[in-house]
Amino acid sequence: MFSGIVEEAGQVIELKKTETGCTFTIQSEKVHKDVKLGDSISNNGCCLTVVSFDLEKGFLTFDLLEETQRATNLKQLEQGSLINLERSLAVGDRIGGHFVSGHVDGTGEIVKWERSGSDYILEVEVPDGDERYLVPKGAIAIDGVSLTVGEVNDRTFSVWIIPHTYEVTAMHQRKAGDLVNLEYDMLAKYVEKLLSSK
Repeated sequence: MFSGIVEEAGQVIELKKTETGCTFTIQSEKVHKDVKLGDSISNNGCCLTVVSFDLEKGFLTFDLLEETQRATNLKQLEQGSLINLERSLAVGDRIGGHFVSGHVDGTGEIVKWERSGSDYILEVEVPDGDERYLVPKGAIAIDGVSLTVGEVNDRTFSVWIIPHTYEVTAMHQRKAGDLVNLEYDMLAKYVEKLLSSK
């Protein structure tokens, strides 16, 4: 479980194909410091398991299965890509964002990404049918970043990004046309399930 408060943007330094997908290694400045084998770390909002690490160099390596590649924007990784990183919550941690499971629901496409004064506006189009999860002032995780939904227009929604979030996450590397990982509010999905079972 995560809070959607990204700790840093790590950089991909190596990608290797495997029979079931690939492995990739990132270099971090913070999240590797207390890591243990098998720890869960959010990578662009996708919960992945640490399969090896090098504390001295700040390297973390993850397996990426074909299914995870298909369902997320991690299929677009290349050397030099930035990835939003967050360690899983510990009991007693403050939750600055909202509960984020790290189970990506799908990808959306950035249709607008521009500056507005000192802030930024990000507009994303969701897959057909997913607009039912979009509620103004509701919570959403974009590439693992906990954000508040602003305006909703059919299949598109906008969020405001403050300069701090823009600078410390991989958001500043994104552009119109890019895919972003989306995780909708868990509460909305439970309510939908309960109502559909009646």
